[in-house]
Parts: sequence; C-alpha cells; structure tokens
Amino acid sequence: MNRIMGVADLHCHSRFSDGTLPVDALVALAVSRGVQLLALTDHDEVSGVGEARRAAASLGVQFVSGVEVSAQWQGTSVHVVGLRIDEANRELTTELARIRTERDTRAQRMGDSFAAIGIPGVLEGARAYAPNPDLLSRTHFARHLVDSGICSSIGEVFARFMKPGKPGYVRHEWLPMSDAISLIHGAGGRAVLAHPGRYETDGLGGKQALLRD
Repeated sequence: MNRIMGVADLHCHSRFSDGTLPVDALVALAVSRGVQLLALTDHDEVSGVGEARRAAASLGVQFVSGVEVSAQWQGTSVHVVGLRIDEANRELTTELARIRTERDTRAQRMGDSFAAIGIPGVLEGARAYAPNPDLLSRTHFARHLVDSGICSSIGEVFARFMKPGKPGYVRHEWLPMSDAISLIHGAGGRAVLAHPGRYETDGLGGKQALLRD
C-alpha cells in the first residue's frame, strides 16, 4: 500500500476566534510552511470555514472543515475538535451561537474580577484584540495584559490570573464533553480531544480516564 507523506495541520485558529491572522493569510502561511492538509478549527465558530476552503482550493492545499468546541469533563474545561463537519448543520450552528453568548457573559464577569483587584479596563482592552465581537476569549485578555505591561508573557497571565483560585479566573459551566462529541457526530464529523496533555486530571482518574470517556 502506498503511503502519502506530507505535512498536516488539523488544529489552527483564525481571527474569527483567537488567532492573529485573517483566514486567507492563515492559509497562505500554512502553504508557505509546506502544509498539504489543513483544517480551520476556530473556537466555537465556523464562520471562516467557507473562506478557508476557497483559499485552500486556490492555493492547491487539501482542506478539512473544522471547529473547536468548548466543553467540560468532570468539572474540568476541555476542548473537543470536530473535523470534517458540515459547517451548515443547524444543530451545530445553533449550539455554537449559544456557547458564544455564554462566552460573552463570562468575559464580562472576568472584567469585573480584574476591576475588583485594582486592574480596571481589562474587558475593554481585551475587546480591542477580538476582531469577532461575538467571540471574546481568555487569550484576548492575556494579550491585553501582556501589551499593557501587567504581565511579561501569556504564560504568566494564565499562571497569575486565570487558573482556579486566581483572581481573574471565572468558573463556567460548559457543554458536557459527551454532548460536544454527539454534536460533532451529528454534523457528520469526527471528534478529537484537543491538546490532551494540557488538562489537570489528577484526582479524576488521570489522563486515561479522560481519554476513555
């Protein structure tokens, strides 16, 4: 059996969520790095998929439609990537719109929490980094805090402010992971656990319990 060798990137974000590049520039960058198979997997958003598909076709790269769904497992925030989805699936788009609304509520609470510890204007600062006003993430907050000199790196932001028990952390009830997987399957896609090494699973059965579920 012949095996096709090449470079694939099946998890990347555009400015439709928390990436730094417009869709066409993102696809062009991928091609310049030798990527032959590309998926756009913006957080809780599929608005850029059509544009990415067209850009990929024009540059001769294979494309896979995708999304990264915010979810939770045993109270821990996890992300589930959906690949080869139908981005027009009504149940998928409706649920993603609901998640984005809840993201905005969380963002406002995060802004209040920073103000309460004497760091005002963080919500407004974060919004300046979010071209998509419907999707404000912790990454946008982190970029503002770094560029305003409060922290020296995004890693420092998360360590000082955005972990459980820290002053900028806001607990949020996301979609159960099993529901996120079902949502992706219902849209014709394959569900993949994003960055599995990132989650803190001690006391919850460990990484293998998460992977089994």
